[in-house]
Amino acid sequence: MSKLTSNRALPLVTGVVTAAALSGAAVFAVLQSGCENPGSYLVRDDVVELIGGCLQPDDLPVTPRPPAEGLGSSDPAQAR
Repeated sequence: MSKLTSNRALPLVTGVVTAAALSGAAVFAVLQSGCENPGSYLVRDDVVELIGGCLQPDDLPVTPRPPAEGLGSSDPAQAR
């Protein structure tokens, strides 16, 4: 009976150990990032904006979307 129980517990133990290792790696990466100003969020005109922080606009490459065909509008926000 103990062999059956240990076979059922192995996936659970493996999952917990893996989750703990990944969580530890994430905490280590954040602590080593070197960002002294995490920034703050400000709401302006119903839009949430990040003020400050270590993230620069060049850090996030944005690929422009092609214009939508047949929608009758040249506004890319409406093409989504």
